[in-house]
Amino acid sequence: MPDGDRAGSLTDAERREAGALMRVNHVGEICAQALYTAQAVFTRDSALQKELLEAADEETDHLAWTRARIEELGTHTSWLNPFWYAGAFGLGLAAGRLGDPWSLGFVAETERQVEAHLDGHLDRLPLADTASRAVVTQMKEDEARHARWAEQSGAVPLPGPARLLMRLAARVMTTVAHRI
Repeated sequence: MPDGDRAGSLTDAERREAGALMRVNHVGEICAQALYTAQAVFTRDSALQKELLEAADEETDHLAWTRARIEELGTHTSWLNPFWYAGAFGLGLAAGRLGDPWSLGFVAETERQVEAHLDGHLDRLPLADTASRAVVTQMKEDEARHARWAEQSGAVPLPGPARLLMRLAARVMTTVAHRI
């Protein structure tokens, strides 16, 4: 995470928007931890389990970065974080139960959608908010790496309806987390 805080150079409206975007990203990291941890429960492949748990640990770094940035921007994390975690954990259990190729397909698709989502945040973050932009850029690189890892590890591409359902669920989550 970058040194220094540029929140003081932001207008109140920019600070509120950046804070809301970082809250959404924080929720995403909570969900990622839950997904990876739950998916690790059902794999019988010890190497895959280790990789999933390492990815969850990396998401912990993202969680800390987004939380710190939220605090610097003077806002709050989502009040629904326990709900987000529980829902994502359930989805991770379901994906893991389908078997490793489908579980990895879920990881790959999730991370590709998150990568696109983070691109959108980079477009919306104030240019002066270099600290938030640096966090989001690093997260985007890490999520792309996770997607590549899942694909190289045998991910099965998810069917179109599943990808659409994931996008719709993400839209609900991001819309609610932006405000609450």
